[in-house]
Amino acid sequence: MNRAEGPFHGVSQMVAVGASRAREAEAATTEAVAQLDMEAICFVLVFVPDGLDHARVAEALNRALPQTPAFGCTSAGQITPEGYEDDALLIVAFPREHFRFSSTLIHPLTPVSIKDTALRAKTLSERFRKTAGWNRFALTFADGLSKQEDILVAAFETGLEGVPLFGGSAGHGLAFDATFILHGGAFHSNAALLMIVETDLVVKGLKFDHFMPTERQLVVTDARPEDRVVHEINGSPAAREYARLVGCDLAELSPQVFAENPVMVRNYDTWHVRAIQQVVEGESLAFLSAIENGLVLTLGRGKAILETLETELSVTGPDGAAPDFVLGFDCVLRRLEIEQNGVMDSASRILRDKRVLGFNTYGEQCGGIHMNQTFVGLAFFPPARGMAL
Repeated sequence: MNRAEGPFHGVSQMVAVGASRAREAEAATTEAVAQLDMEAICFVLVFVPDGLDHARVAEALNRALPQTPAFGCTSAGQITPEGYEDDALLIVAFPREHFRFSSTLIHPLTPVSIKDTALRAKTLSERFRKTAGWNRFALTFADGLSKQEDILVAAFETGLEGVPLFGGSAGHGLAFDATFILHGGAFHSNAALLMIVETDLVVKGLKFDHFMPTERQLVVTDARPEDRVVHEINGSPAAREYARLVGCDLAELSPQVFAENPVMVRNYDTWHVRAIQQVVEGESLAFLSAIENGLVLTLGRGKAILETLETELSVTGPDGAAPDFVLGFDCVLRRLEIEQNGVMDSASRILRDKRVLGFNTYGEQCGGIHMNQTFVGLAFFPPARGMAL
């Protein structure tokens, strides 16, 4: 690998990183690509801020990197070598020396066919010839407003037959209006990307949040599951009952309140957040994960978010060394809580020190489950024996 001295030289020895805060798509793409002084790029991941025209970014990428496959999505924020940002076009380049991939686009995504989607994943995996001694994992980015991620990742999990899957739902700031997936030189709505990646690097999966369940339960007594909308909780209007349980007025409900007072579901011995998106239809609640009548939710209580972030990212490789870099998918509601608590600088310092690169999502995927308010990712270490996913 031939890496030139640039703004992010030294962030990673294994991947190249480019970022731009330019407000015009062509200029931002040109500036970010110019920082990728790497020979033989296998593919790039691209995370687009809500202030840039994603279609023009795709056109500029096709001109700047005509022979390089580009994947990614629009985002609700970016994690660059500087930490959290919301106006940076981020490009991460993966070299052929250490990576191979195969990909497919699920489009249209809605409605998901479980059988067909599982078969697509299985076929992709079987046709991608395995490299002896290399590690294999899968990445997925999905339309964050499709309301299909729960079914999608369950189908992927079935078809991948043991290949670990990690991913995030595309975002668009806090607008919650439209999100897009990059594949084949263009951005697509109502779509999901599946990549199977091989690497000779040591890889360790990450998944964590900072919440514990309380004793306060919320039973969904009237819902519209296909739209992830809950009309009643505990027999009362959903938004009003939630506000009562968290101790605020109905009019005070906001993304910040939802971020600090999540609701959780239990899956065997594990708890997952099913985040509330917003108040809709007067006193109903729209969720970012699957919901159904009779579902028992539990109000969550937060632990120290910065301490959890630092502790969980302090992973080590076989030789005890820190990761070369971490590819991270971090829920936008976690970031909102960090902003609300006034600790953005401290959180960015941790992300910077831990060499995290990635984006803020509308939801996260890991282990066949779609969840919210979670950090999901992969830590990469230099090639060695003794650790695998």
